Amino acid sequence: MGANLDALSHLAPYVQGGFFVALLLAASVSDIRMKIIPDGVCLGVALTGMLTFEPVKLAGILAAALFLITALLFGGMDGGDIKLMAASGLVLGFSKSMAATVIGLTALLVFHGGNHIIQKLRGRTAGKAYPLAPFLSLGCIAAYFIF
Repeated sequence: MGANLDALSHLAPYVQGGFFVALLLAASVSDIRMKIIPDGVCLGVALTGMLTFEPVKLAGILAAALFLITALLFGGMDGGDIKLMAASGLVLGFSKSMAATVIGLTALLVFHGGNHIIQKLRGRTAGKAYPLAPFLSLGCIAAYFIF
């Protein structure tokens, strides 16, 4: 019995990774289509963090503080993005959450820069607002599997 539980514990990070990716994709699609990230998706991400829970990963919630402060000071960001990063912090821990933030926001800047150039060549103006969940999800997935 003990050997079976030990074998199953090695699968937990893969199961967690599968659920994490699926939920982040759901958040991204919802944010693109409806400009909302359902609370249930954020709750699912947080519960996914419990599959391989370590108390040190609670510090990952602090990565969402950057988004909360930005939203309070400058606006332009909804609570769903903040909740998604807080929930992802439970899965990733602090250092991976910070890496996810850097990767996601860098991807957003690259996308915006490319879109700006393309729209300028077409004689149009580029949009200034984008759904954030797809970029944050990209960063979270990269941080989960690479770091």
